[in-house]
Parts: sequence; C-alpha cells; structure tokens
Amino acid sequence: MLKLSRLLLAGLSFTALMGTALPVSAESLADAISMAYASNPTLQRARAQQRGTDETYVQARSGLGPTLDAGASVDYSDIPSGASGRSSTSLNLSANQTLFASGGLSSGVKAAEADVLAGREDLRAVEAQVLGDVISVYTAVRRDQEALRIGQESYNVLKRQLDETKARFDVGELTRTDVAQSEARLAASSASLARAQAQLDVSRAQYVAIVGQAPVALDATPELPNLPTSFDLALDRAENNNPQLNAAKWAEAAAKARVSQAKSGLGPRVTLGAGYGASAPTSDFNDLDSRDAATATLRFTVPLFSAGYNSSRVRQASEGYNAQKISVELARRNVVQDVSTAWANMTAARSATRSNQEQVRAAQVAAEGVKYEQQVGLRTNIEVLNAEQELRSAQLALIDAQRAEYVAAAQLLAVMGDLNATTLTPGVEVYDPAKNFDSVKRKGFTPFEPVIRVLDGAADSSGEIITTR
Repeated sequence: MLKLSRLLLAGLSFTALMGTALPVSAESLADAISMAYASNPTLQRARAQQRGTDETYVQARSGLGPTLDAGASVDYSDIPSGASGRSSTSLNLSANQTLFASGGLSSGVKAAEADVLAGREDLRAVEAQVLGDVISVYTAVRRDQEALRIGQESYNVLKRQLDETKARFDVGELTRTDVAQSEARLAASSASLARAQAQLDVSRAQYVAIVGQAPVALDATPELPNLPTSFDLALDRAENNNPQLNAAKWAEAAAKARVSQAKSGLGPRVTLGAGYGASAPTSDFNDLDSRDAATATLRFTVPLFSAGYNSSRVRQASEGYNAQKISVELARRNVVQDVSTAWANMTAARSATRSNQEQVRAAQVAAEGVKYEQQVGLRTNIEVLNAEQELRSAQLALIDAQRAEYVAAAQLLAVMGDLNATTLTPGVEVYDPAKNFDSVKRKGFTPFEPVIRVLDGAADSSGEIITTR
C-alpha cells in the first residue's frame, strides 16, 4: 500500500514538474499491458482461484483409487476383585477399494474436469476485463493530458485577449463591457483548467491502481489487431469464442455429469476391503498371548430406502442441469447484445471523430478570421470570445470521440474473445493455466484407476467431456 501511494503521489505531481524535469522515456500501451498482465492483483487472484479449481479434479479422481488407513488404541480394564487392571494395545491396518459405484465416480471426475475448463474461460474473461481497463485508463490519461493542454492554450489566448482589450479600452476603442466580458471568459477558463487538472489526477490514480505504475509520457495508441470488417463477422466470432458463453457451456457439461452422479446413489455399489489387526498386553506386545488376524471383504450394497434423500438429489441435479442450459441461452443472448452495443458505439464514435475533425478545422478558420476582422472593426469582442470557446469545445469533443472509438473497439474485441495479451503484446510471457493442471492432475495416481474407470464408467450416462468445445 505504501509503495502504491508513493507511485500515486509521483504521478499526481508530474504535471507540476513538467517544466523542470529531465526528459523521460515514453511508455507505450504495450508496456502498460505487460505490466498489468504480470502484476495486476485482480488477474493474479483469478489465476490463484483457477489453480484452486484444478485441485477439485484431483479430489474427484482420488475416488477411483484405494484408501489405506492405520490405527492404534490402548484399552485399560479395572478388575473389581482387587487384582491389578489389565492394559492391552491394538494395531490395525485397513485398505478399501471401490470397484463399482453405478457411474458415480466417473461422472464426478467428468464434472470436475468440466469445472476446470469452465474456470479457464472465466480466467480469460477476467484477463479481457483487466486489459480492457488498461486500455480505458491509458486512453483516459492521454485524453486528459490533451484536454489540459487545450485548456492551457485557451487560457493563454484569453489572457492575451484580456490584455489587448484593456489596452484598447484605455485608448477609448472598447468599452468597460468588453473588458468585463474578457475577464469573465478568462475566469471561466481558469476554472475549466482546474477541473481538467483534477480529472487528469483522477485518471492517473486509476492508472496506478490498474497498471501498478504512475504514467509519465504516454505514446500514441497503436491500431488494435483483428478488428472485424462487418457486424456479422464480429457476431460469428463472438458466438464461437466469447469466454462467458464458453464458460456457460462447460458449466452445462458439469451439471449434466452431476445428474449422472446423483443417479448413482440409486444403484448398487461394490467395494473390496482388506484389513490386518493385532492386539497384545501393553506391557509386552511380543507376549505369546498376542493375537493377530487378517481379513478380506467383498461388499455389495444397494440402497432400498433413504427417506427420499437419493431421489431428491436426482431431482435437484436435474433442475440444476435445466437451469444451466437456460444460462447458456442467456449467455448467448448477452453476447448478441454486447456485440451489437460495442459495434454501435464504435460506429457512432468513428462517425463523430470524422465530424469533429471537420468541426475543428472549420472552428480554427473561423477563430482566426473573427480575430482578424475584429482588428479592422468588423467584429466585436464578444464574437472573438465566442469563436475561441467554440474552437475549444470542438477540440475537446474530438479527443472524446477518438477515445470513445478506441475503447469501443477494445470492448468489441473483448466480446469476441480476442482481447488478450497474445494479440496486444506478442512478446509478453503468457500465463498458461493448463501447465498447473498438467502438473497436479496425476498426483496420487495408482495403477487401479484405469480399471475402475472402465468398470464404473459402464454405468455413466453423462457422456464424454470434449475438451475442444
């Protein structure tokens, strides 16, 4: 927190030091994305959560293997006849292996695998959100820096205009009203300049929170890659690659597997057990009176009555599956809505950018012309002030439209599933969640698992998990 505060203070004081600071190297959007990708806490937390989800697969797969338990106990008996009490020590070792669970074991593994794959898509969504936030705050800082520059230029122009107005008032060419008008516009410009500085400080603070470093000199934004040329192409890409939609599909697969897992509670279960136990007086465990025994058990059980519990679990899982199928359709509709919104925003902002560019050009010509015409007595002081205000408004509208177009394009890429570190910063070291899963998925593996999976899978009706969905 202290480090972050220092970064923030450094960013907020940058504007005051611009006039005397030494030249600094520029920072690009790719640099900001790389820093956020490596250190953003929201993204780091999502990765840790996904690694936790990977462990659920190991836990589900452990049901296919045997369990081995060891135990020891000491018993003491007090004899009422007055003789000394007796103490005995017992040791036992037991092993159990489920051979068949009516598909419950294999369906549980499939559900966990689908959960892992759904988690990866959720992680992609978080990554796109963070990178979108980086783009948003990067362009906001650049916009606010430009707005501050425009405000400073406007203030300087109005200051010179006030000085000229006062000089002409002193010689009788203008009235006190003209001076008051210039003073009012200069005061308004000073207030706008203060607001622009405050807005820049706010954007800098957001930049520090997201990127982890105070912005200094930011380069111009590059063109975003993979932008679609039509709405239909964007929609097709989103329906195949949107992370939220894909996550919903994997969640549906997990819910289907859990229906089969719940149904297994109504079927038979076969387990194999083996045990060894030994007991002897505590004073001498090697006593000839010690007793030991080895046992082996093949157990077949089938539920006959559970007071409605097993049937309720099946109904609950079935409704969960129905709800998840509806969630897939809901996610699909949200994708259509999000693509439509982002496309409309991008198109509108692109059109506004072109119009505002023309407006700025015309406003510059008008401001220069009105200023010249005032000098020859064809325009009044208020007309000069109005022309300057219109020029400043046009310039601010232009930088707003340019940022809106860029952010909307980034949002469109996010909905399409293409806003990722690989496409935005090709040289960045990419975090691959599959590496952690591959490193933990076989922990605790035993040779019995493939055989048990085949035996138990014969009763599993949930189908296969297709990892190339």
